[in-house]
Amino acid sequence: MPVVHPREPIPILDCEGDVLQVRGLHFSYPDGHAALRGVSLKLCEGDKAALVGPNGAGKSTLMLHLNGILEGRGEIEVGGMRLTRGNLPAIRSLVGLVFQNPDDQLFSPTVFEDVAFGPLHMGLPEDEVRGRVDEALESVQMSAYKERLSHHLSMGEKKRIAIATVLSMRPSLLVLDEPSAGLDPRARRTLIHLLRDLPITMLVSTHDLTLVRELFPRTIVMDEGRIVADGLTMEILDDVQLLEAHGLEKP
Repeated sequence: MPVVHPREPIPILDCEGDVLQVRGLHFSYPDGHAALRGVSLKLCEGDKAALVGPNGAGKSTLMLHLNGILEGRGEIEVGGMRLTRGNLPAIRSLVGLVFQNPDDQLFSPTVFEDVAFGPLHMGLPEDEVRGRVDEALESVQMSAYKERLSHHLSMGEKKRIAIATVLSMRPSLLVLDEPSAGLDPRARRTLIHLLRDLPITMLVSTHDLTLVRELFPRTIVMDEGRIVADGLTMEILDDVQLLEAHGLEKP
């Protein structure tokens, strides 16, 4: 997988069992600012990819398109299903989006109710909802917190519960925005081990290039609404000229 430098075409990777296809995605905000300028990328089943770039590069805007929160021009497919207004509920069950601030995602009195919210609104029977909650909490090592009050938890604990709220939907793609932001070293290390062990395709936007180096085999660099590099993490993080050209520093 070659490192791609600015102005060179961005390759769409060939793979079996592709989970995400984005083709020629454009988006401008109401003030006219063009946040995405022809973004194309592909994630294969099992990929764990980091999305990096300076503030304003378009990373969060791209992520908000993947389950239809924002709608631009271009094509998005998840598991072979094209994202349209008509199938938004199905797409949102496939794309688990975890926001940077877990308080944006945790709004129920207890951890159990937060994690059960998605499966309940899928109309699943009570036994299956409880099973999914138990499964999701075990995945993030928070099984003992089921009856705890969400707003009393630490930042690291809240972030793990926020991940559990989307895992309970059994998505095919997990999308996280700045997961290590605001964490102390112990909570950050716990999160790294957790994300490494989750058997799910993953796209993570982050400024934490040390996290990227430890966790993600593939790195996608965005700047000014475009993907300017997509390749092996070690090659991209060793390319000081590339990093400096796009507001990044070698970890």
